[in-house]
Amino acid sequence: MTAPWTVDAVLLDMDGTLLDTEKVYFDSLVAALNTCGYTDGVGALCHSMVGLPGPVCEAMLRDHYGATFPLDEVNRAFIVTRDRMFDAGLPLRPGTLALLDGLAAADRRTAIVTSSSRRTAERHLTLAGIRDRFDTLLTLDDVTHGKPDPELYLKAAARLDVTPAACIAVEDSNHGVTAAHAAGAITLMVPDMAPPTDATRAKCAAVLPDLNAVLALLRARGAL
Repeated sequence: MTAPWTVDAVLLDMDGTLLDTEKVYFDSLVAALNTCGYTDGVGALCHSMVGLPGPVCEAMLRDHYGATFPLDEVNRAFIVTRDRMFDAGLPLRPGTLALLDGLAAADRRTAIVTSSSRRTAERHLTLAGIRDRFDTLLTLDDVTHGKPDPELYLKAAARLDVTPAACIAVEDSNHGVTAAHAAGAITLMVPDMAPPTDATRAKCAAVLPDLNAVLALLRARGAL
């Protein structure tokens, strides 16, 4: 028999996990780079950034393209495309509302653990209509090191006054899984833009197709 999980809190990534935003970011960055004359290998480079904080992505772009890379110009083009796409609506990933309803019904404490800035996280969660669903919100502004460093997850557990080992973490990216696992949380992955690597799979208690499956697994393991 599979042992039940003792769970005091559920820690949730935002972009690509609850909000269907990663494709918007990816497409916007590819379009911005293309507009500024960069085309070769752009897709692979942008895929490698999924789940990483903005400053890390900017450093990767500079390292890849060199000191003359026009970061400000690319950022302006990115923002124009991103905002145009978001104006059409900010969609949720499949199963988001069902999972949040299930967590609320079981009286499980929840935290958002995101590589986005607080301003972006507040805006996007509000636009999506789910900002009031969480006990606390941890963002890149709250830490020195973003994902894949575990600092965000460790601070989220501390803020909720629980141990990381008694937390479920739900992530969509390889970098996010690395952070949650290093913090000691029971880590579940629902892949979005990038499939899990073998190393990532080894860090996960399960890799699942959507958030409905996360909810079903939590119930099956006695976590709710």
